[in-house]
Amino acid sequence: MIYKLILSMFLFLNILSAKTIHVAIASNMGYVIKELKQQFELDHPESNVLVSLGSSGKLTAQIMHGAPYEVFMSADMHFPQTLYTKGFALTKPAVYAQGSLAMLSAKPQEFSKGLAMLEDARFKTIVIANPKTAPYGKATVEALKNAGLYDKISSKLVFGESIAQTTSYAVHIANIGFIAKSSLFNPKMLKYKEGIHWVEVDSKLYTPIDQGIVMLKNAKKNKGAQAFYDFIFSPKAQKILKNFGYKLP
Repeated sequence: MIYKLILSMFLFLNILSAKTIHVAIASNMGYVIKELKQQFELDHPESNVLVSLGSSGKLTAQIMHGAPYEVFMSADMHFPQTLYTKGFALTKPAVYAQGSLAMLSAKPQEFSKGLAMLEDARFKTIVIANPKTAPYGKATVEALKNAGLYDKISSKLVFGESIAQTTSYAVHIANIGFIAKSSLFNPKMLKYKEGIHWVEVDSKLYTPIDQGIVMLKNAKKNKGAQAFYDFIFSPKAQKILKNFGYKLP
C-alpha cells in the first residue's frame, strides 16, 4: 500500500516537472502528430507535448490574439510568413513536409473521368475545406478552376471549417469530398481503397502544398520548444511523415 502511494506520488511529481511544449498544428496533421508526439516524448522523456488542432487560419488568429503556443505547424507557408512578418514568430518559415490532395467517397466510385465526374447529377454535395482558412481548401478551389469545373459545380459545394471536419463530412454526409491524402493513412481510414473509394488529385492542377513551421515568441524561455522544432526535421520524424503520405522537402 505504501509502495503504491510512493509510486503514485513519484509519477505525479514527474508530471509536474515535465516540460510542457504548446504546439499549434493544422488539422491535416491530426493523425500523424500522434506518432510524432509519441516518438518525441520517447526521445525526450522530460517533455510533454500539448497539441492544439485547427485550421491554419484560425490558429494564426489565435496566436495573434495571445494564445500561448510555442511552435506552429501550418498547412501552408502563407500563415507562418504572416506571423513572422508581424513579429509573432522567432524563426523564418521552413518547409517540413509537402501535402497532397485526394478525392474521397465512402461509396465505391468509377474514377476514370477524373474531376469531370463531379458534373454528374448523382453528386449533389461535394465537400471541400474552407478556402479562406484552410490551405487544402484553397488548393481544391485552384484545382477545380484549373480543371474548368469550379463554376459548373460551385452550387454543389459544402464547406468544412478544417480539413479534419471536411474528411468527416466526406465520409458521413457528402457524396464526395476533397481531403488531405495524409488522412487516408489513419488506421480508421484504411478500409477506403485507392481507385475504389479515393484517388489522388493531379498535382499539376494546384500549387504545391508546402507546409511550414515556425517557432513563436513564447518559445524564448522553453528549450523544449527548440528541441521539438529540431525533431521535426530529424530522420525519425521525416520517416513518420513519409509513412503518412507526405512528400519530404
